[in-house]
Amino acid sequence: MTELSTLSHSTGPTDVAIIEQTIGDNLAATVAAHADREALVVRHQDIRWTYQELQDKVTEVAKALMARGFEKGDRIGIWSPNHAEWVLTQYATARIGVIMVCINPAYRTHEVQYALQQSGCKGLVAATDFKTSNYVSMVEEVQPDLPDLEQVIFIGTDDWTDLLSAAGATSDEALAEREASLTNRDPINIQYTSGTTGYPKGATLTHRNILNNGYFVARACDYTENDRVCIPVPFYHCFGMVMGNLGSTTHGATMVIPAPAFDPVATLETVAAEKCTSLYGVPTMFIAQLADPSFGSHDLSSLRTGIMAGSPCPIEVMKQCIEQMNMDEVTIAYGMTETSPVSTQTGTDEDIDRRVATVGQVHPHVEIKVVDPETGATVTRGESGEFCTRGYSVMKGYWNDDERTAMAIDEDGWMHTGDLATMDAEGYVNIVGRIKDMIIRGGENVYPREIEEFLYAHPRIQDVQVVGVPDAKYGEEILACVQTEDGAAITVGEIKEFCDGKIAHFKVPRYVQLVSEFPMTVTGKIQKFKLRDDAVAELGLADQITETA
Repeated sequence: MTELSTLSHSTGPTDVAIIEQTIGDNLAATVAAHADREALVVRHQDIRWTYQELQDKVTEVAKALMARGFEKGDRIGIWSPNHAEWVLTQYATARIGVIMVCINPAYRTHEVQYALQQSGCKGLVAATDFKTSNYVSMVEEVQPDLPDLEQVIFIGTDDWTDLLSAAGATSDEALAEREASLTNRDPINIQYTSGTTGYPKGATLTHRNILNNGYFVARACDYTENDRVCIPVPFYHCFGMVMGNLGSTTHGATMVIPAPAFDPVATLETVAAEKCTSLYGVPTMFIAQLADPSFGSHDLSSLRTGIMAGSPCPIEVMKQCIEQMNMDEVTIAYGMTETSPVSTQTGTDEDIDRRVATVGQVHPHVEIKVVDPETGATVTRGESGEFCTRGYSVMKGYWNDDERTAMAIDEDGWMHTGDLATMDAEGYVNIVGRIKDMIIRGGENVYPREIEEFLYAHPRIQDVQVVGVPDAKYGEEILACVQTEDGAAITVGEIKEFCDGKIAHFKVPRYVQLVSEFPMTVTGKIQKFKLRDDAVAELGLADQITETA
């Protein structure tokens, strides 16, 4: 029988207690301790608020929403890029027990209608527009089919002014009574996960879920009230609103917002001007900053730490962040929306190999294991299998979707992530791919991440994604989608020569395509299924699917 110590199972430390507060109570405690320190800086809106000023404005919005008839358990959608009003809505809804529904800024009419309808939103706070999207006209188009949607408040218009003017109708006592009626296990947030098939699922998260996850993520970065956290990632996703906002406010740190959406130059300028100590991003964001022609002209000496997450981190990119961006204490975090989001994270004082080659160890008050996807048995350390996690961070479930909740969370409370991972002898986890992304070529299991990491070392390759495409002989063949440093084409022959004698022959890409950009979600996750579908069409491989079906 296998000894427990050799199994891929690990439990996080419990020496630091779980926070048993609501988000509102926790913010009040931070305000009491750090009232005059800067809480929020929004560069593109020329906003600079102390914690006391932030709290006063949150109170105003909370009272206004109560005056407008929003009750505990009602849902309000938020559809906007990163603005100060987003932050106010986040904390105000939490203080009055209203469930905030995060809506992807990239959504179009069909998608926003689905999210508002499925969650039963009573209200919507929205920007007027973003990039090519006119939110006003889009809301007008879908509103007749949304009978539950009673109020729409557009940021930056008379709608917002009118909302704030209603605050006086709610007394301090009424707000205090509402806050006292809340518990930290109440649902407070719904986030729609962007799946590759089917409708998005509304992950339902509590105060306890996201407040603690934000706290422990920031604690792993060694935050204090002296830290200034640059947040170019979108608020609508856990990376922005939990790891960014709640991570900051649980420690009295400053939230610094460079732009409505990610812009490499605005981010670099903000880090320099605001002397940020921490910077967040997905790998593609760091790649864009490092590649920007102005990179060398920005003083990044204030940076100390940060988080790279959202998708697997290329080792070469991580090394460049440490060496060229002064992020000696940068951490990598791994998680998913359904787990609030982080389950593992590297430490600020880990040696370089740990911080570039793993996603760290299990988080406090969290339990993880790696299991055989077929049998569910925990695998021995070093073997690959499905990563599972449980603890305070696991969502309550998918909103109004018991069937898909049961498919994701088993009877013992384990969240099955769909990610393939390995765990080493010391409990460090490495994510090797998605179960659905794994390529099976001629009976050999091929993990795209391994090939991607190898190809990143090629001197001309700036970014690369590896996917499987259909093949009549082998079942699947390997395609490398490449962005080069100079934008010039790179041949299959060059790739094969680079791989020769260094990786197994069955891992060498048969096809190479040059791409100018990768299809991705707004959180920076590469949509590999789209790369595969496009390649099948461009390479004329549709007949291969028929032959191997």
